[in-house]
Amino acid sequence: MTNDIIVAPATALGGAIAVIRASGEGSVVLCDHIFRGRTPLVEASSHTIHYGTICDGERVVDDVVVAVFRAPHSYTGEESVEISIHGSRYIASEVIRLLCEGGARMAEAGEFSQRALASGRIDLSQAEAVADLIAAESRAAHMVAATQMRGGYSEMLEQLRSELLNVTTLLELELDFSEEDVEFADRARLQQMLEQTDRVVLRLMESFRVGNAIREGVSVAIVGRPNVGKSTLLNRLVGDDRAMVSDIAGTTRDTIEESVVIDDIRFRFVDTAGLHDTEDRLEKMGIERTERAIRQAQIVLYMVEPLQRELELPTLSDEQTMLVVVNKMDTTSERSVEGALYISARDGEGVEALRRALRSTVDTEGLYRGEVVVSNMRHFEALTRAHTSLQGAVSALAMGVSEELLAEDIRSAINALAEITGRITSDDILKNVFANFCIGK
Repeated sequence: MTNDIIVAPATALGGAIAVIRASGEGSVVLCDHIFRGRTPLVEASSHTIHYGTICDGERVVDDVVVAVFRAPHSYTGEESVEISIHGSRYIASEVIRLLCEGGARMAEAGEFSQRALASGRIDLSQAEAVADLIAAESRAAHMVAATQMRGGYSEMLEQLRSELLNVTTLLELELDFSEEDVEFADRARLQQMLEQTDRVVLRLMESFRVGNAIREGVSVAIVGRPNVGKSTLLNRLVGDDRAMVSDIAGTTRDTIEESVVIDDIRFRFVDTAGLHDTEDRLEKMGIERTERAIRQAQIVLYMVEPLQRELELPTLSDEQTMLVVVNKMDTTSERSVEGALYISARDGEGVEALRRALRSTVDTEGLYRGEVVVSNMRHFEALTRAHTSLQGAVSALAMGVSEELLAEDIRSAINALAEITGRITSDDILKNVFANFCIGK
């Protein structure tokens, strides 16, 4: 990382207020060249706020409030300045122009967070949590990101890694004294520690199913025969006429997706083409997309009509959930489908019970108790490698293999855990992590 001065808007432009952020050695002096206030910014202490104006020579650009942060006590760990301006795009462009003419350059996407990582202010998992926090669309997604960003997850991983490092040190010490046949690492205690560490890793892996659903949204495929009311239900859940509704079979020939937050969880509903036998080429394409949506969904809402006797339920995996929904209960009182939810998508009857049933499929009790929930695929893959290596170490220990081979398995687990926090990383990983960051963060 270089230490030149970077600058970028830290907020969306066009509102009442906007913030321009600058970071790097000399950023306070740079801002002082265009700031006019009661006292110069170079004399300001860290974490102080100053009112004044930004000027281009004798021309006043805007009345501003400037916050000064001295290294290393800033987000980036560098000397930083945040200039609060009126939200005009013109004013923002003028302030940025003046700073760049003074020697700054425009920041790249995620570069402020990259500098925070490089200075040790945050680790890689916390940097990813910053992006997740910005993108959070529900309370649960916010909770997952906030817990990770505060460092509890990193502390847990670092503790596991530290314990494994201590064991590896003892095993390697045994190798140095191999001719003397000494044993520094108690094998019974070592096995207990490896199994306990693996249980923690496995629990984190198991939390990924919920965590990923919270982060990405729970995918729900609404399926059934033509004219069963799938599009009407989507419109009822979304609260808008998003899908076209008609008595003509085959009206929906492509999937339509909309998101709704239900009690802190975002659900992604997919309205699909009706399942039936057809020779129509376009309808066949729609049905193929329906079948793909079923395979990809975490929850399948299978909709039927009250008098539909044969339920051609799709085959699901063990990780998918099926909810059978009997629609059009405004036309009859018959309730012959055992275990089904009875609704009228047109009138709204029973839809609230359906929402509760959907919400009950996502268990967030652990999250609200403060437990760590893994939501990142990169972390899940690293944990999987750590689990495999720990299992290998336990097996190697039971077979009485050499200290060298046993230590190698443990080192592989250590490296996998270290990849999550960025203690061991590569330029490719960093590029992928920061590719989706916004400029200014």
